[in-house]
This record gives sequence, structure tokens and C-alpha cells, in this order.
Amino acid sequence: MEYIILIILVALLQYSFFVFKVGFSRGKYEVHAPKTVGNETWERYFRVQQNTMEQLIIFIPSILVFSMHVSEKWALLPGVLFIVGRQSYYFLYVKNPDSRGIGMILSFFSSLAMVIGSIIALSLHLIG
Repeated sequence: MEYIILIILVALLQYSFFVFKVGFSRGKYEVHAPKTVGNETWERYFRVQQNTMEQLIIFIPSILVFSMHVSEKWALLPGVLFIVGRQSYYFLYVKNPDSRGIGMILSFFSSLAMVIGSIIALSLHLIG
């Protein structure tokens, strides 16, 4: 379980980096609180942060349940792919929002695979 917790902590550290980029770039891009619009580059950083928060709500419970009811070892691959996907999403979205697809696909479908896998495993356990 230590590897799963490590993956979750790395994902949270990554998210903290995105939060940091948003907060500390407000002055650079002159988007003063409480505004959330005003500079397109800053808005991209903000959307990465917000989208990652939305994805973490699915990712964290899904990796925990998958590792407990399917396989801790098999949870490592989608866990790492989620982090790689989020980092890719960050770089691509800030550069050009239209190019964000691969990062979104990697992270979203990593979590979705764990949700579906967990539902199947738990369903089989309940009927078996």
C-alpha cells in the first residue's frame, strides 16, 4: 500500500505546484483576487489547476479502492499514467489549449479504468 500512497502524495504535490503557479502568477499577469479572468495565459494556468482538482476527486478514491479490491500492483500503472497525464495536460494546455487531448485522455481514462475495474471486482465478490 506504500506505493499507492506515494502515488497519491506525488499527485497532491503536483496539484500543489499547479496551485502555486496560479497564485504566484496573479501579479505577473495582473489578475488580482478575486478575479478569475483577465489574462489568457493566467486563465490557462487556472483551468489546469481547476481541472486537476476535478480529476483528483475521481482519482484518489478510485486508486484506493482498486488497490484494495483488485490489485495493488496493477494500480501502479494507471496511477503513474494519471500523474504523467496531468503533467502533459499542464504543459500542453498552457502552450495551446487545443493540444491538451493526450494529457486529458491519459489521466481521465486511468481513473475510469480503475473505477470500472473496482466495480467489476466488487460486483463479482458480492455475487460470488
